Amino acid sequence: MSSNEIAIRVEGLSKCYEIYGSPRDRLKQFVMPRLQRLAGQVSKQYFREFWALKDVSFEIKKGETVGIIGRNGSGKSTLLQMICGTLNPTSGIIQTNGRIAALLELGSGFNPEFTGRDNVYMNATVLGLTTAEIDARFDDIVRFADIDQFIDQPVKTYSSGMVVRLAFAVQSQVEPDILIVDEALSVGDAKFQVKCFERLRQLKEGGTSILLVTHSSEQIVTHCSKAILLDGGVAVEYGEPRHVVNRYVDILFGKEKLESTELTSHATDSQQANKQLPSSLLSTTSDELSTRHGYNPHEYRWGDGAAAILDYCLTADGEHYPSAIRTGQIIVLRLSIKFLRHLVRPILGLTIKTREGVTVYGVNSETIELSSFQALGIAGTVVEAQAVFPCRLAPGDYFVSLGIATKEGENVMPHDRRYDAIHLQVRPDKSFFGLVDLSFNLSAKQL
Repeated sequence: MSSNEIAIRVEGLSKCYEIYGSPRDRLKQFVMPRLQRLAGQVSKQYFREFWALKDVSFEIKKGETVGIIGRNGSGKSTLLQMICGTLNPTSGIIQTNGRIAALLELGSGFNPEFTGRDNVYMNATVLGLTTAEIDARFDDIVRFADIDQFIDQPVKTYSSGMVVRLAFAVQSQVEPDILIVDEALSVGDAKFQVKCFERLRQLKEGGTSILLVTHSSEQIVTHCSKAILLDGGVAVEYGEPRHVVNRYVDILFGKEKLESTELTSHATDSQQANKQLPSSLLSTTSDELSTRHGYNPHEYRWGDGAAAILDYCLTADGEHYPSAIRTGQIIVLRLSIKFLRHLVRPILGLTIKTREGVTVYGVNSETIELSSFQALGIAGTVVEAQAVFPCRLAPGDYFVSLGIATKEGENVMPHDRRYDAIHLQVRPDKSFFGLVDLSFNLSAKQL
């Protein structure tokens, strides 16, 4: 790929911090190794190493929006600071092409004693704009930030929301080649966030490369063309956003994908037998879900194997496994679940997402206080669960995710999670548009 097409190139990037137990150790590290080397001794280290980033490499093309996701302390902010040039790497190479605008911290670069107007001119000047260019864009900046009546007041009198609105307005209105946003948008209200993402879309269409750090998996899926998952300073995934987000959830709530020998043998036996159960029956012994019409072979399955979702039966107005569903039909989804170990207060969850990964609806047995399911979970038993709902979905493709888990305090223990396991296709309907049919009853009369 031509270097002109690359906005950011990172190769073998690492950052190590020296952690000292006391100020005395810092002084020893400054003096003692030199004396030890002069005396012909092996120099001693008086600090421990903490690697915030370890051998991270990736490329971002011009015009791409890339999301960075990971747990707290995974190295996200450290990576951004090194790309911006405010932090030096221990090793590795960073190459950037074009003007960089960064919103790393709330109001970073603002002088609280100066007015908003003064800070706009200072920040834009640092970004490389001339006074004439700032004059031409000043009204747009103030209008975007929506603080025109406070623009000549000191920034120290601003609320946190006003500060972040002004900071984002400056960074985005200068039309940078690379825009870096680190969790700043989470501070603004919903109206401001909509305005920000519309501006990000405009910048992307204009060729700006965007790095977006957020803990919101749906923002990653909706707004990013690629995603990077950092964990423990290592880039563990880089690629298609939905796949990266699935791995992120895996790290948050579980350890590995499903590795149960018993379940694997059941699935193998099922495939070898190639048997077809009557459409109205659910398997109670082996994993038949993958043999059903509508099964998504690209599902993401993981858990510790203490329970298994074996089979499903979906009907629309009584029709089993329909190839497509009409808006307004009554959907009945039945599941067979086998408990391989005893579980205390198991939780059944279901989620419906768009093809892009946006959650349309999610529910579990805890949120609706389904006490009958809470009493189940005896080892060796098989239970049937049923969900009945009217299809209010707009035309398009949707995926149903299923899951069995338990909670220990604040920790969620996944036992069998089958993300995007069932594919639903809703037929075209010209009577409305959007994500869902709210069945508005419109009326009008002459006054």
